[in-house]
Amino acid sequence: MIAADQVNALFVDARTLFEDAMEQLEAGKVRNAAEKAWGATKRGTDGLILARTGEEPRTSGQTTWGLRALQRVDPEVFGPIRARYAIVQAELHGNCFYDGNCEPEEVIAEDIRATIDYINDAEALAQAV
Repeated sequence: MIAADQVNALFVDARTLFEDAMEQLEAGKVRNAAEKAWGATKRGTDGLILARTGEEPRTSGQTTWGLRALQRVDPEVFGPIRARYAIVQAELHGNCFYDGNCEPEEVIAEDIRATIDYINDAEALAQAV
């Protein structure tokens, strides 16, 4: 059985990273905020995958693969969260942080703020085991 405290620790880490993202956003550091929000999204997703499969992903590739595997089992439940994960990975992590393309800033800021909704949804799915 998965240790609930291990899953919980991932969600605590996700929320801490989200708080860091909000601090960076308030300081006007959108690029840094985007990367913190991406990290929060990944950690929340790792918690979901650990709760559902018993294995914690070690890399982003394993996280992506884990979401794909969950979607194959239940496309209606896991398809939407996988799509949201992919958007954050592409927009916040890839386009904004790596490429420096954080425009339009208000859209990126909205995506950063929406990270907490993603974390909450991932945690609800993790607890629905």
